[in-house]
Amino acid sequence: MPGAIIDAIETIILDVPTIRPHVLSVATMQSQTIVLVRLMCSDGVIGYGEGTTIGGLSYGAESPESIKLTIDRYIAPVLTGSDARPAAAMEMLRRLIVANHFAKNAVETALLDAQGKRLEVPVSELLGGRLHDRLPVLWTLASGNTERDIAEAEDMLARDRHHAFKLKIGKRPLEEDVAHVAAIKRALGDRASVRVDVNQAWSETTAMRALPMLADAGVDLVEQPIPAAQSAGMARLTARGLVAVMADEALCGPESGYAMASNRSADVFAIKIAQAGGLFAARKLAGIAEAAGISLYGGTMLEGGIGTIASAQLFAGFPSLDFGTELFGPLLLTEELLEEPLRYEGGYLVLPTGPGLGVEPSERAVAALRRDRPTRTTVPVALQAVG
Repeated sequence: MPGAIIDAIETIILDVPTIRPHVLSVATMQSQTIVLVRLMCSDGVIGYGEGTTIGGLSYGAESPESIKLTIDRYIAPVLTGSDARPAAAMEMLRRLIVANHFAKNAVETALLDAQGKRLEVPVSELLGGRLHDRLPVLWTLASGNTERDIAEAEDMLARDRHHAFKLKIGKRPLEEDVAHVAAIKRALGDRASVRVDVNQAWSETTAMRALPMLADAGVDLVEQPIPAAQSAGMARLTARGLVAVMADEALCGPESGYAMASNRSADVFAIKIAQAGGLFAARKLAGIAEAAGISLYGGTMLEGGIGTIASAQLFAGFPSLDFGTELFGPLLLTEELLEEPLRYEGGYLVLPTGPGLGVEPSERAVAALRRDRPTRTTVPVALQAVG
């Protein structure tokens, strides 16, 4: 029998500066925009979720503004007054609303947070239980400047904060990008793993040239080198066996994962709860990969604390994460968004043990960073278009 019902769903856009420019092949981020979801239930329980993407609309079909609009105009009216149990609520959304994975994930996260609090268990227990209490976390070097990136990596190693690094490339000519990567790998040597993320910037021809060069430079992994739609090209690159190839933007739910696994279009799947359409959908995607012998990597949309720990609650139940996780989003922000910051220790993220997500947003931070705050006088620049 249904118990609590959903009384209201509120969305708030937060604009949060980053500690440095974050350079991707598609955009340069100067700040991150987060949609905070607050779901209030009839039993007094409040659940929180997060809708976050990268670079406005330069990365994908949803933006922070569209996530908020979708939830406010379409999802909230459907769910208000309905059963607050996550499975029932999300099944209703799947029937009535097509796609909009980031918005659905934000709401599902809030539903799971509320249900975990209601049952006094962590969200990981609602997903099958956790096998790990902490998860390895890499750091992305994305200033675009070789010397600066080396100095940043050396600082991280000296502080025992990260032991693996991902480089954002694809914006510059191939030879310049490879030289940049090779210089960083030489400087770090065997002390750290180095991977690259191209964010779909290359053609298959360029990628064919790039893979042996990157393998010679000591790179462990190449993420989404060509456009997401080119699964046959991804399969050809994977078949070369020179360096592990990871699918990211190509994975937009279990169906896409099945197609890629069937064609062996990747060695590794980046699991992102927002891109997959929620934690349950991401769990299905991971199951497909595991059945096909494809390795797993815990991806990020550079979420704040709520989205990051939601991902961690799922990833903690994976038997193995051969390439670790990328759950460093909160560390890229200048402001703390949680009442109790997440714990990063010795290259790992430590999972909280409390009910639900185990974290609560800082109301002070929300009031200071919300886009519609009364005292706001300027519009933070979310990104600069890359020429």
